[in-house]
Amino acid sequence: MAASLNGAKVAFLVAPDGIEQVELTRPWQAVQDAGGSPELVSTQSGSAQGRDGLEKADTFTIDKVVSDVSAADYDALVLPGGVANPDALRQNSDAVGFVGAFFSQQKPVAAICHAPWTLVEADVVRGRRVTSYPSLRTDLRNAGAEWVDEEVVVDNGLVTSRNPNDLPAFCDKLVEEVAEGKHRAQAGSA
Repeated sequence: MAASLNGAKVAFLVAPDGIEQVELTRPWQAVQDAGGSPELVSTQSGSAQGRDGLEKADTFTIDKVVSDVSAADYDALVLPGGVANPDALRQNSDAVGFVGAFFSQQKPVAAICHAPWTLVEADVVRGRRVTSYPSLRTDLRNAGAEWVDEEVVVDNGLVTSRNPNDLPAFCDKLVEEVAEGKHRAQAGSA
């Protein structure tokens, strides 16, 4: 990767269970390899359970609780997928507010697989071009997004991908967007 993150602080927001492990670990490693500083943020303290599909995988120590942090504390946000992870996050008002604040502050956000469900709840996809796991297509369109079936989509600092097969392209674009920093506000956005 050519881009350097020069210590950029990147929040990885997860629920305590249901994270597709590879969608956490590969972007995390990409951020570290580019010189960034990833931090695991969740809705409660303790540890988060990774999954390989539905099977339990590794656990990860949570660094911060979302109710105790602010988007102002970070340079970017990553939302790993898994079905249960974003479903739990979109039901937590602190998590939804945290996500929305990154858009208000024009900071890069990267979401893969089912993670755009949380973006829908934060009402930040209207007028944006995105991709996701195919089953979210209707939800994203109903929320005002233009959904496309592509490996990786970048729209004004928002990086989205479909599934773990897209991780190489997702990680490259994630690092590139974080290295670019803040993005200008879209016309009509908050």
